[in-house]
Order: sequence, then C-alpha cells, then structure tokens
Amino acid sequence: MPLSRAFREFGSGPPLVILHGLFGSARNWQSMAERLAGQYRVFACDLRNHGDSPWAATMSFAEMADDLEAFIDEKGLAPATVLGHSVGGKTAMLTALRHPDVLDALIVVDIAPVAYEEPFLAYIAAMQTADVGAGIKRGDIDAALAAAVPDAATRLFLLQNLEERAAGGFAWRLNLDAIAANMPALLDFPATEDLAYDGRALFVSGAASDYIGRVHHGAVWDRFPQAEFAVIDGSGHYPHVEQPDAFFERITLFLDSAYA
Repeated sequence: MPLSRAFREFGSGPPLVILHGLFGSARNWQSMAERLAGQYRVFACDLRNHGDSPWAATMSFAEMADDLEAFIDEKGLAPATVLGHSVGGKTAMLTALRHPDVLDALIVVDIAPVAYEEPFLAYIAAMQTADVGAGIKRGDIDAALAAAVPDAATRLFLLQNLEERAAGGFAWRLNLDAIAANMPALLDFPATEDLAYDGRALFVSGAASDYIGRVHHGAVWDRFPQAEFAVIDGSGHYPHVEQPDAFFERITLFLDSAYA
C-alpha cells in the first residue's frame, strides 16, 4: 500500500516533483526548488523513512515508485516532470518505466539503472552507535562518525538529519534500521530489461563523479531511448549543490525546450 509523503510546495506553472537521495530530505533541495519556482509548480518530497515522511519496514524501489505515482495522482499533477537524485533518481526511473502515463519528462541526477557498491552500511552503523543523548553536542556526534565517514562534507550532510529533542540531545530523522535492512535493494536496480520509457529524459552527472560513466550509457539507453546526457564541470555527486548555477541552467534548458 502506498505511503503518503511529506512535501514542500513552491511556485506555480507546470508541475515538477523533486526526489532527494539517500540520507537526504526535501529541505536539501529548497534553494533549487525556490529558483525553479519562478517557472514551475515545484513539489520537493521526502522519501519514506526520510525527513518528515512516514516510516515503514520496507522501502523497495517498487514501493517507492508506487508512493510517487500515488502522490502525483492525489495532487492531480499528471503528467508531471519528475527530477530525482541518487536513490530518488532510481525511484524516478522506475516510476517512469512502470507508470509512464504520470510523467511528462524525467530528470535523473548522478545515478544510473545499475547496481553500485558503497560503504553506506558502515555509515549507518556509526550513526546507530553514536551517542545522541542529553548533554551531547553536534560536534561530539561529528567526531563519533569520523572513523567510518572520514570525509567532512559527507559527515556534514549526514548530520543535517539530526533534530534536537526537547528533553535534550538529538534524534535522527531517518529510519536507520529500515534503511540498513533494505540496503542491498537500494544499491541495486530492479530487473527492467523488458520495460522502456519513451518520453524525454535528461541524465545529469558531476564531472568528478563516476556514478554515470560511458559504461552506463547502454543500460540507460536500453530503458530510456530518448535520454540526453549532461556533465556539470567542477562537481561530484551533488551538482545541484556544488555548481547550482550550471545545474539550474542545464535543467531549465531541457525543461524549456518542451514548451518552446
């Protein structure tokens, strides 16, 4: 059964739904959503087990695609452009493949319909064991994550999921147990060799990222035959954060071409 999802709405115009990546939330996309709101009615959504959306024991891509399809139907947005980053991008891809009638166009940010190997379980284990109770400061939690998450920018990103508790200390705005249990499926991509989305699709990657390389183009074109590729210089896995101007210009060029 599809879960409702928390969202933030901006602007007016053709509908555009944004899905964040693993360990993210809608508020990570607020600045970009506000820029896009000058031309589009933007919905930045929280995936299940993230942000303010409900928690569930399972979070397969099939379930999250159904969540998205139900959201678009509930809000009367079809057909909508869907933009998804990382795990949100995989959710957007599967939605396009399984529910093509609800999409007007697809934008996928730094992810391909393939399996990956990542140290995310180590991140989760560190977050689960870190002391977040009363008397603990954010800097203490940062230090506790450092061994498993040596990159300071990644730790800062993870720490954005902390919320202060009235009784003192913090709590994670993530269902860490469910994310860990579903990690094998989240790193993979469902078998979809017999499906194709014939609508417009843009795959955006960071020049310093290897999540979308030429080796992945075949898997993309097999499922998204109209796919275009764009590379954002000076960015890695988060081009919308690292190079927001270039990212905004490239996706609006793609979006505007549909209304020319």
